[in-house]
This record gives sequence, structure tokens and C-alpha cells, in this order.
Amino acid sequence: QVQLVESGGGLVQAGGSLRLSCAASGRTFSIYNMGWFRQTPGKEREFVAAISGSGSSTFYTDSVKGRFTISRDNAKSTMYLQMNNLKPEDTAVYHCAATASLRLTSASRYDYWGQGTQVTVSS
Repeated sequence: QVQLVESGGGLVQAGGSLRLSCAASGRTFSIYNMGWFRQTPGKEREFVAAISGSGSSTFYTDSVKGRFTISRDNAKSTMYLQMNNLKPEDTAVYHCAATASLRLTSASRYDYWGQGTQVTVSS
């Protein structure tokens, strides 16, 4: 079993920054590929970013590329999402997730999910 807990969300103005953290416990963290997804009312869960178990490969949805950076510290069993130049359309509940699958952009392939952290960006 893997437990995931997100933190770092909050309310910021457009153009501001937040750093989300996802702390993992349970099985060895480094064996899992990790991802960030976000969801707003009335919309499907959206892929945001993913990172391989070693941290050597990263992936981003086009709308956040150049603004968000995903990273992980396996020694601390923690994944991060640095979000810069935030926009109102980034407002969502952000979830971290873990998977053994190589299809890192598909929410259905993730096995473990955190409870989510709210990010609100005001205009």
C-alpha cells in the first residue's frame, strides 16, 4: 500500500507562484512513476505533469509547459510541483498519484491517489 498526502495549495494572485508537495509512505517510493492531475467542477480530471521513478524523465501538458516544474526527492519520498506564473485557469484541486504503468498521462493507469489540495488563482 502507498499513502499520498498533498500540501502547499492556497490562494494566490495571477502571476504568483506555489509549490505543491506530495509526501508518500508505505512501499519504496522510487519504484513508482508519479503524476499530478487537477480537477474542477464540471470538468474531467486533467493530466498536468508526470515524472519517472528515477526522476530522469518528465512530461507536461501543453498548457503548463514552461510554467510548472515537476520534481522528486526519493530520499525524502516526496514529489513536488513548482507552479510559476499562475493563471486563473490553473484553479483546481490538485491530486498526486502513483503508478507502475508507463502510460503516465492517463489517470486510469494510476493506482494510488492523494486527497487533493486546492489551488485558487485570482485575476
